[in-house]
Amino acid sequence: MSVVAAEEIEIGVHPTTTFLGLTFNVDTILATVIAGAVVVGLGLFVRSRVTAGVPSGAQLFLEGVNAQVRSQVEQSVGIRTAPFVVPLALTLFLFILAANWLAFLPSEHYVPPPTADVNLTFALALLVIVAVHVTGVRKRGAGTYMKHFAQPYWWLFPLNLIEELAKPVSLALRLFGNIFSGGIIIALIAGLPAYILWAPNATWKLFDLFIGLIQAFIFALLTVLYFGSATSEEGH
Repeated sequence: MSVVAAEEIEIGVHPTTTFLGLTFNVDTILATVIAGAVVVGLGLFVRSRVTAGVPSGAQLFLEGVNAQVRSQVEQSVGIRTAPFVVPLALTLFLFILAANWLAFLPSEHYVPPPTADVNLTFALALLVIVAVHVTGVRKRGAGTYMKHFAQPYWWLFPLNLIEELAKPVSLALRLFGNIFSGGIIIALIAGLPAYILWAPNATWKLFDLFIGLIQAFIFALLTVLYFGSATSEEGH
């Protein structure tokens, strides 16, 4: 049964619809909307109940995450240098976390984690990398920013350029690979006999929550570090 389940797993296969000649992955779009709605709903909920007294659990969670993000941005970029990095990294962390944790729901076969679709992870990675380069050019000037690719030696320019081109690829595939592999494990576990299925399934679901948290943290952390590298006056 496990062998059959593994053979049936296909990458990039989604229920689709076509509009204006473009193909859209319906499950990815639906799951993305749900994850986005969770983040917006959490923000609105906390805002409606925010207090300077005894905070709620949701307020403590958001304040804690925000404090960690601000601290990392201050160390890597500087709040005054790029203040928008804090809300960007915070939003990315919360959105990716919500998207990853959709795998914990029983309806994951109908609403799978959208981060298990490489189209979404590449979109997120490109959003970050384009914003990083635009910020670098605005803060340091186009000439100075391009020169940092030739540091510490001019002949390293091609290698440094390749490294920059590889950043969105590695950022996207790291997130996609870890979340998609979780779906493969679930499919393999589903092939076990029903009387022992609950134990490995519950164990992996809990481990999946941890993986989702770590991957959201890594994506947000790398986002901050990339901005720090682009705005640093010390070069590449």
